[in-house]
Amino acid sequence: MKVVFHLLALVATALAASAASAQFVKGNEAVKVSPDGAKKVETPPTAGALLAKPCPAATPGCSGGGWKMVETPDGLMECTEVYARPTTCRTSTYGSEKRSRVWVVKIGSEWKHCQYPDLGKGCVSIKSLPNAAVQ
Repeated sequence: MKVVFHLLALVATALAASAASAQFVKGNEAVKVSPDGAKKVETPPTAGALLAKPCPAATPGCSGGGWKMVETPDGLMECTEVYARPTTCRTSTYGSEKRSRVWVVKIGSEWKHCQYPDLGKGCVSIKSLPNAAVQ
């Protein structure tokens, strides 16, 4: 019986790892990987933005129109805002929990949020209201 339990645990871990490795948006120009494998990640700039007081990710009700999925130097995070300021993000639950989400990406010089982790599906400027989808 222990062997079956351990096998099930290994399968669950493998599935979680494969879901975690799929947590990016192919073509997101905010993420650059150099030939030596070093990863550089940009987040939307706060300069010139009208910023409200940060709403901590740990505070219930702070996600507003859905969680903003932002690639950060620490990996993919669920944030209460597109700017990924300190305290506004938490570890991603994508693949393990269904939530209303939009994906923050950079295309050329423009920051957008997409309805799905796909540049071809419902991407609009971060200056407009997002159309979140439960994922």
